[in-house]
Amino acid sequence: MDNKKNVLNNITERELRPASGILMLFLNIIAMGIEIVVFFGGAALTSQGDIFALAGVVLILLAIVFFVISCILFGGLKTVKPNEALVLTLFGKYHGTIKKSGFFLVNPFATAFNPGYSSVRQPNGTTITYGSKTVSLKVRTLDNERQKVNDILGNPIIIGAVVIWRVVDPTKAVFAVDNYINYLSIQCDSTIRNIARLYPYDDMDDKDGIDEKTLRGSSQEIADRMKDELQTRVAPAGLEIMEVRITHLSYSEEIAAAMLQRQQAVAIIAARKKIVEGAVSMVEMAIDQLGANDIVHLDDERKAQMVSNLMVVLCGNKEAQPIVNSGSIY
Repeated sequence: MDNKKNVLNNITERELRPASGILMLFLNIIAMGIEIVVFFGGAALTSQGDIFALAGVVLILLAIVFFVISCILFGGLKTVKPNEALVLTLFGKYHGTIKKSGFFLVNPFATAFNPGYSSVRQPNGTTITYGSKTVSLKVRTLDNERQKVNDILGNPIIIGAVVIWRVVDPTKAVFAVDNYINYLSIQCDSTIRNIARLYPYDDMDDKDGIDEKTLRGSSQEIADRMKDELQTRVAPAGLEIMEVRITHLSYSEEIAAAMLQRQQAVAIIAARKKIVEGAVSMVEMAIDQLGANDIVHLDDERKAQMVSNLMVVLCGNKEAQPIVNSGSIY
């Protein structure tokens, strides 16, 4: 694996500085016009005698040869749009890369290579072209499909992410991998799966003072970790990961209902805890104020009865129904 990475990293980019295509197009058109004139002039000389006929044949042959060369030169005219690059190969070998936008003349035998470009011939004779011969250097978005992953607790969850990326080294992107877009998609799936199963979906236990990262509560930190690992994976292919965002996160259907009940139970327990803490404080305050103002003197049994009644009233889910006691508790 290390040897493979070394081979990918050894691919060096050679940026070409080709001639202006507009100037060469203008000169080539003029040359073709001259060649046509020479051709007809040579044809006219062939009827002027033996010596002139031989010169005319020579002129015709030269005109044909240079006309063919001019036609071949038209194949070397290449157009590169802004934020695009053109990777060229010459007889199966890497020739160079054009990153500057414009209209250029390159070696007419050099061909543009991009694994994302393909043409398919249909049964009816028409040809459908996919992709472009140039490599886009623009910022692009990869919407990763939702996939089922088990978190660190073994709970099946559904997670999806979007990746913001771009090509920074078109030479490596073209030659280091078979298809850099498919390569990025596969590495994205693997990275999300590997990172997501290192964390729980949510912290179900009430751990005071412990800040445990979860997929739901620490999505930005986990997305940053996904970005770093994905960047390490795709760097040999000349790609830059700019951002990773988690777009979807939920429990799988088979456990969604059970986990919802568990979350509700945790919320109810937390709410009850707050209610009990407040009720105890209110009962303590009531007993202290009754004794301090000499409103009523309560012995231990009456205090216990009062505490019981107040706790029922304060902690109950329903409104209290008052009962008038005309007798004594003894």
